[in-house]
Amino acid sequence: MGSLFTPLSWNDSGLILAGIWNTIVISVVAIVIGTILGLIIGFIRSESNKTVNLILSSLLDILRSVPLIIQLILFSTFVGAWGYPLEPFVAGSIILSLYTMAFMSEVFRSAFESVHSSMLTASRSLGLSYWQTVFYIRLPIGIRTVFPSWLGVALSVIKDSALVSVIGYMELLRTSDQLISRTQQPLEILLGVGLFYFLISYPLSLYGKHVERKMAL
Repeated sequence: MGSLFTPLSWNDSGLILAGIWNTIVISVVAIVIGTILGLIIGFIRSESNKTVNLILSSLLDILRSVPLIIQLILFSTFVGAWGYPLEPFVAGSIILSLYTMAFMSEVFRSAFESVHSSMLTASRSLGLSYWQTVFYIRLPIGIRTVFPSWLGVALSVIKDSALVSVIGYMELLRTSDQLISRTQQPLEILLGVGLFYFLISYPLSLYGKHVERKMAL
């Protein structure tokens, strides 16, 4: 009687590479969209009155406080129940982007507020308009200040993308789970998954520390 399980082989590389690619794609999508939305919301918060800030901060606190895995399951379930089921990639991208936005907005709010008022006064004395001051003074200086924080959020998003597997998206963790079920070699497979995340995260983390040290000089 043959074994129910088959060992890992080179034939599995296609499945593993597909999982890696899907992880990279959804991470990039979430980081790009989350950064753009976070930049907009962060700017609005830095310019708004207390009432608007309170409303926005309350909504953002919900996104930051509710575990991502619960947000993914609830969103996927509700849109399906309403008769508009979404592909796992689409549903995962929406929630992961909003989750990223919630953290990025705080990063960019700090960026805009970090620009000293004397610089704003100097820009006005030079004849720059409000939006010229935003694009040529506040944005470049602010982003430079918070870049390490932005990178830290981006690294977290890459790792959190593994949670999208709960709604059926075939990223690296879900493909690894399928391989473990078939091969019964969890140690080797999970070590490989951990190595992948390490090879992405560690160099970026070192680069972020390098930038932070340069900025401190």
